[in-house]
Amino acid sequence: MDGLCVETCEQCPALVDSRSRIVNGVGPDDADVVFVGEGPGANEDEQGEPFVGRSGDVLDDALGDHGLRRKDVRITNCVRCRPPENRDPSTEELANCRPYLERELETIDPDVVVALGKVPAQHLLERDVAVTKEAGDVETVAIGDARLDVLVCVHPAATLYDRSQEATFESTIEKAATIVGAEGGQSSLGDF
Repeated sequence: MDGLCVETCEQCPALVDSRSRIVNGVGPDDADVVFVGEGPGANEDEQGEPFVGRSGDVLDDALGDHGLRRKDVRITNCVRCRPPENRDPSTEELANCRPYLERELETIDPDVVVALGKVPAQHLLERDVAVTKEAGDVETVAIGDARLDVLVCVHPAATLYDRSQEATFESTIEKAATIVGAEGGQSSLGDF
């Protein structure tokens, strides 16, 4: 474990049995923004990269619309192994994988961490989160030894199943772009 990649892990028997590989985060180790999802799905498990399915297409399009490129951001997950039947990771599985996520975020030290959906938002903020109501909110929290700004965002998949979530998702990605000063975003953290 170099702070970014986990080579081997056997802590969660159900996840070890359901995965074909450990899916580490991708993107630069000095990214200004890190997107954190819940865990790998079938496509991610197969390809070994987070957010490569339909949700990844939605995320990529939104990034491009707001002056960000996938290759310039870091994308990772709360857990690095695919849960069986695409279920939510258990509390124990999230806890087992948390040190990996903490080290990754400490190593990168981004300007903002975007929690993509309810599970990552609750995991990072360590409280209940009403994602649709709190989308766009930024909260500074301790994650490992770092203090980081976490931006709550609806999951990209939410826009596929509920078109009314598109504007919320887009405005939150725009806010992330603004925080990091991407073209299309005018300001920086000084506004918060």
